[in-house]
Amino acid sequence: MDKKYYITTTLPYVNAEPHIGFALEIIQADTLARFHDLLGEEVIFNFGTDEHGEKIYQKAIDEGKNPQAYTDEYAQKFDALKTALNLSYNHFIRTTDTHHVNAAGEFWKLCDKNGDIYKKLYKTKYCVGCELEKTDSELKEGRCPLHPNRELQSIEEENYFFKFSKYQKILLDFYDQNPDFVIPAGKFNEIRTFVENGLSDFSISRLKSKMPWGIPVPGDPDQVMYVWFDALINYISTLGWPEDQENFKDFWPGYQVAGKDNLRQQTAIWQAMLASAGLPFSKQVFIHGFITVNGQKISKSLGNTIDPVEVAEKYGTDALRYYLLAKINPTEDSDFTFEKFEEVYNGELANGLGNLVARVAKLCEKSGFEFNSDISENNKYDKSIEDKLNDYRFDEALKIIWNKISEADKYINENEPWKLEGDRLGEVLSNSVASIGTIAFNLSPFLPETARKIQKQFKNSKIVSEGSLFPRLS
Repeated sequence: MDKKYYITTTLPYVNAEPHIGFALEIIQADTLARFHDLLGEEVIFNFGTDEHGEKIYQKAIDEGKNPQAYTDEYAQKFDALKTALNLSYNHFIRTTDTHHVNAAGEFWKLCDKNGDIYKKLYKTKYCVGCELEKTDSELKEGRCPLHPNRELQSIEEENYFFKFSKYQKILLDFYDQNPDFVIPAGKFNEIRTFVENGLSDFSISRLKSKMPWGIPVPGDPDQVMYVWFDALINYISTLGWPEDQENFKDFWPGYQVAGKDNLRQQTAIWQAMLASAGLPFSKQVFIHGFITVNGQKISKSLGNTIDPVEVAEKYGTDALRYYLLAKINPTEDSDFTFEKFEEVYNGELANGLGNLVARVAKLCEKSGFEFNSDISENNKYDKSIEDKLNDYRFDEALKIIWNKISEADKYINENEPWKLEGDRLGEVLSNSVASIGTIAFNLSPFLPETARKIQKQFKNSKIVSEGSLFPRLS
């Protein structure tokens, strides 16, 4: 197993319960990780929790908890997504982990040694919701457009700054040499324009006396690292950097999946930080859109948050995975409604895939025939689906698989095996079983449990009908 593949999501803040928007990101990343594993590659799939910063510190204080105890509690809730959403990540990093804290300190020292960190007094407007500074041009009616219900903080203190302005040409040259660095192209154009318009140095520390919940700045006991600076380093600390150079070099540079609100941080700020530390840029960053609910942005104040764990418990994990991968545009904002979800469940899962599997199993059982091969063997991943996954078009990849389901149904209808007997019946059923094997194999990165059930049901020489994969909703 020579080929390595490393993929990571962003790390969610542990100041709220996991919501369906983040489920989209981690299921997209999980599908890619499973796909590369299926190709025989050695895969590291990283997920975890971002646990420092003002937002988390305030939330812990509001709940009367020690920040570490608070983050311990919420980190468990995010790690529980592994079972609820059937995720295959093999690295779970917390930014409070001792190794990460040490790695962040070493990274800071490298940037400092390169002359990219300096101290100055400054004044700024700060959105705690974003954990980002805001310029007047970014505000709408004096408020952050992403967190309009939050008051902006006015910060005036002496902090350390990162020389982001130094990296304009370096970033633009890198973008020119790597035309597929950011997917989709529209987001690449957006970040290129942002960098072309000039970069401003930004604060990378906070006064410990005002905000103590952070990683200590090396050599300055009065300052802690700004949460974004610390959190981005998780992408390499999870690989064992800086101690395990062999593993780091085997897997880095890697692939990143992030939401559109993370565009600047992942594709410009983090890349400049890597260059400052003398490390390779990321391989590629895929930027997904937001999920809206009934046309509105997901917001606790609107009361329209959707718990992905509850959806998975009610409808099944693979039903949720299918909807998010097949019906949510990978790169644009898309709407989620339970009405549409149930319509898709009945129409495409129960009536489509579920009906085909039940139909063929029943015909095989009734025939009494024995079938020769294990359907999970001798399958090569479909090149057209592979191409779609390499382009992050999860929706189009699943359309190809559902076309195969329609073709398999059509084959049965045209050949009418219930009217056949002998060798001809055996031929039609064998072809149908082979089609289901191909469908299950190609489906396994998307709906792993469903694919496993199909392969288990059809691997025996005597095939028997079982319960419905997706019982119809009334």
